[in-house]
Amino acid sequence: MLFQAMGAVLPAALAVALSPFPLIGIVLILAGRHGRRNGLLFTVGWIAGLGIAATFVVFVFGGADDPESPSSAIADWGRVLAGLALIVLGVRTWWQRPGVGSETETPRWMTSLDDVSALRALVLGALLSGANPKNLVLTASAATSIVETGAHDGDLTVAVTVFVLVGSCTVLGAVLIHLLGGQRAASFLDSVRQFMITNSAVITSVVLVLLGAGILGDGLTGLGR
Repeated sequence: MLFQAMGAVLPAALAVALSPFPLIGIVLILAGRHGRRNGLLFTVGWIAGLGIAATFVVFVFGGADDPESPSSAIADWGRVLAGLALIVLGVRTWWQRPGVGSETETPRWMTSLDDVSALRALVLGALLSGANPKNLVLTASAATSIVETGAHDGDLTVAVTVFVLVGSCTVLGAVLIHLLGGQRAASFLDSVRQFMITNSAVITSVVLVLLGAGILGDGLTGLGR
């Protein structure tokens, strides 16, 4: 049961982890004033946001492990709608991507991240993880999948923890590289940031379409039971 629940959350968790904007944001924060302090606070906020969102969905859909329950039907319809939404968002992101050779600028909201306060770094991490609409859809899908495997008590807690840790691996990795790597790490993280900015539309669209198709398929399969 535990391994089934852990396997069910990995695709959504990896999609959360591969989202370009949080990684760009944490690299900018780490490169700024009080980078070590603010980077750690951002990470705490990110983990807390994901954990709270996942726990809330698990609580709401606690009966979804029974295929005949209303919670199960709602979860399946939710998957269908979420899958369609992710596919549409992925196609839209691809369609609006910058043209070949055009210069990609850092989003305006990120330009001030090198001088954020401790509180803003904490809140920003929580908002980008737990309140981000795309992450909410992914978290809801992952948490519902955990419940539907029939995991309870300790297994449920472990599966949610795995989702949160895998979904946080890129942010955690950036902070660890910054803390342990010195100047070479700063140069490496800056190159990662620039790669993410340049290719964010392509990465985001591919991840959204593939995962959206998977979630849509799971929802349709559930409705057909």
